[in-house]
Amino acid sequence: MTETQNKVEITFEDFKTEVLNDYKIATISRECSLLGRREVLTGKAKFGIFGDGKEVPQLALAKAFKNGDFRSGYYRDQTFMMAIGAMNIEQFFAGLYGHTDINFDPMSAGRQMGGHFATHSLDENGNWKNLTQQKNSSADISPTAGQMPRLLGLAQASKIYRTVSGINQTNFSDKGNEIAWGTIGNASTSEGLFFETINAAGVLQVPMVMSVWDDEYGISVHAKHQTTKENISEILKGFQRDEENKGFEILTVKGWDYPSLVATYEKAAQVAREEHVPVLIHVQELTQPQGHSTSGSHERYKNAERLEWEENFDCLRQMKLWLIDNNLASTKELDEIENQAKKDVLEGKKAAWTAFVTPKKEEQKELVDLLNSIATSSENKIFIEKIASDLASIKEPIRKDILVSARKTLRLVVDIETHHEKSSKQLLSEWILEYTDKIQPKFSSHLFSQSEKNILNSKEVAPNYIDGAEEVDARLVLRDNFDAIFTKYPESLIFGEDAGNIGDVNQGLEGMQEKYGELRVADVGIREASIIGQGIGMAMRGLRPIAEIQYLDYLLYAIQIMSDDLATLQYRTAGRQKSPLIIRTRGHRLEGIWHSGSPMGMIINAIRGIHVLVPRNMTKAAGFYNTLLEKDEPALVIECLNGYRLKEKMPTNLGEFKTQIGVVETIKEGKDITLVSYGSTLRLVEIAAKELETVGISCEVIDIQSLLPFDINHDIVKSIAKTNRLLVIDEDVPGGASAYILQEILEVQNAYKYLDSAPQTLASKPHRPAYGTDGDYFSKPSIEDIYEKVYAIMSESKPNVFPSLY
Repeated sequence: MTETQNKVEITFEDFKTEVLNDYKIATISRECSLLGRREVLTGKAKFGIFGDGKEVPQLALAKAFKNGDFRSGYYRDQTFMMAIGAMNIEQFFAGLYGHTDINFDPMSAGRQMGGHFATHSLDENGNWKNLTQQKNSSADISPTAGQMPRLLGLAQASKIYRTVSGINQTNFSDKGNEIAWGTIGNASTSEGLFFETINAAGVLQVPMVMSVWDDEYGISVHAKHQTTKENISEILKGFQRDEENKGFEILTVKGWDYPSLVATYEKAAQVAREEHVPVLIHVQELTQPQGHSTSGSHERYKNAERLEWEENFDCLRQMKLWLIDNNLASTKELDEIENQAKKDVLEGKKAAWTAFVTPKKEEQKELVDLLNSIATSSENKIFIEKIASDLASIKEPIRKDILVSARKTLRLVVDIETHHEKSSKQLLSEWILEYTDKIQPKFSSHLFSQSEKNILNSKEVAPNYIDGAEEVDARLVLRDNFDAIFTKYPESLIFGEDAGNIGDVNQGLEGMQEKYGELRVADVGIREASIIGQGIGMAMRGLRPIAEIQYLDYLLYAIQIMSDDLATLQYRTAGRQKSPLIIRTRGHRLEGIWHSGSPMGMIINAIRGIHVLVPRNMTKAAGFYNTLLEKDEPALVIECLNGYRLKEKMPTNLGEFKTQIGVVETIKEGKDITLVSYGSTLRLVEIAAKELETVGISCEVIDIQSLLPFDINHDIVKSIAKTNRLLVIDEDVPGGASAYILQEILEVQNAYKYLDSAPQTLASKPHRPAYGTDGDYFSKPSIEDIYEKVYAIMSESKPNVFPSLY
């Protein structure tokens, strides 16, 4: 029996109560939008983007939304969040103000602008909550259509849970009966991510319901400039399923028609939940009563006729007329609901503002009292009292005001010493440091996991070998380790271009699909962004996906999703959501401009929040996978593209040995110079180091192993303290990853104190690598380049021993 068939019959009075409650929620939401805009324009909030005009369809969506379902949405879905009980008035305004206490702004603890919504998948210790017992919203991001790839993964998780046996579904799924609900503005359907995800959902046949809120505009640009035929459902008709072909169910409905909306969403939910067929709902004829945002007025780009139509077909007005016409409520009753909503929203706004400013006022008073106390014994009394007075006069201080006042005062007492137990300088400097230590985490915590499963708690487990272990192609170490992983972790799966049937282009997954099935070891289309999105969404629902991007260079298609979504997830939810996705790729040296790049500087600077691991061989790579599957943080693992056919010994403890993340390895001891590198280039460094030994130059060679995090034990500086010289070798462009590495070593580890020669880098040429063996040689550091660079450094300090080569 279906959910629809199993519903308990309700009385007319019950129905009336439910409908009037819907109208109340929508009216409260509208008042929040109206008052929220005023809060921005009066300076209490920085920016506002609201859900006015979209209230009624969101009520219908909320009715069809069940426990266990997930939303991946649009930054106007405030009515929906209120309707499912995930946000109240005070929380709405706390988010608008940027309240840094997650108890007041549960969406992001003030880290995102208002209109970006989330529920908590994790408790305060980073442990999973029971997602099947709550209505879930994945954390929003601002980039238009950026929510689409993640939506695909959230939906695919239901397919995995329904189809793949052996997975413990506790906390995560009820036999795959959950729907992933997407929402997007009509103009944003112009983005490639929308089309890529729609196509992938049709191929995968996942339970995804995609709502397009269509108000005809993208900011000020009309739909005629956005969409062919000005109609997204019209141009997607080719996706409509039929008796012979799988595809989408495509539905259209007017956004002001409450009963039709409820019926449409009920139908969509039944199709998606029971049949696992994706559904597109094109919600047409919506309005924007306040325009796009607080950045400007829509009167500038909408003509009088359009504005009049929007007023008449405002969804709230139309719902009110429907209620009256169907004798569900009188004008008086509805007016009372509206008046009460205004009062409730005003009171909620005031409470949110009081909660927001009260702690700052207390901090303000504390510092003012300290400054006045310091002023009494200072030669700069007048100036300090002026700073204290100016600070005290601020009626609604922010923390910047407080800290600026303290730090400016510190300059006035820096030379003052007294005979008291603590000088004014000590008192103030201690206050500043303590205040910063207390406040800074409100803005900076949870870039990575703070649970017991974070990578800093990882320990190395060495690979074991039998005596006389045979050396095999390195790909076999990787393959057999994946085999062990898939057996050990039923919730693990891998997918990518050519990853399934042929076992990936380098045969690291040979035979795995035949053994574990097409859903756990899967081929996917050529669509890197949504491959990452699949992984993000599935990892958010308790699975352990490994998303494969065929080559490192192709990561550029997905870097936006990695940067804006995956890398920020723990941060933007203050640790209340996580996606421990592993991204597998291969890179460094091969052939030509787009198959041998190493854009590491771009990657490490774009994806802070994701670990970047650069193993030198396949045993190290396998160890990283084993480590990551026991942890709860996302990572990118870059295998050496030219290392699959090199020989390595086969460990006996497959699936168990672990490479420690953030720890470097010294692979050759030396006393004259420290050479730091990683990945494929490291093999060239080792050869050059052996050749340099023949002329009396002793090189210490260090494998970085992971760029993010970088050398957490500060072992590199210990080497430099011995050798007093440093060369960083990298195949990124000059100033790329080598600059980052140098900054870490010199500034973070303070290695400059031990250097007798200028620290140097050796990188590739500033262009992409050219094709062929000669192209590689003349584009990237060679053995000879490394040899001569090291020799020149030694020649500078000991010219008599090492005469110049040129």
